[in-house]
Amino acid sequence: MDLGPHAAFIIASYAVVAIVMAGLITWLILDGRRHQRALDALEARGVRRRSQAEDSAR
Repeated sequence: MDLGPHAAFIIASYAVVAIVMAGLITWLILDGRRHQRALDALEARGVRRRSQAEDSAR
């Protein structure tokens, strides 16, 4: 595969995109875990979700 005279730019662009995507995926996973821990802590203190009361009333 011949990328021509701009091969370095093309490869660098793909590498930057791959690094950014990996960073975003990692951030989403870590943020989701943080929010889940916060929800678990609230539920442990007895705080319930409003949607939970509606589900039990049906």
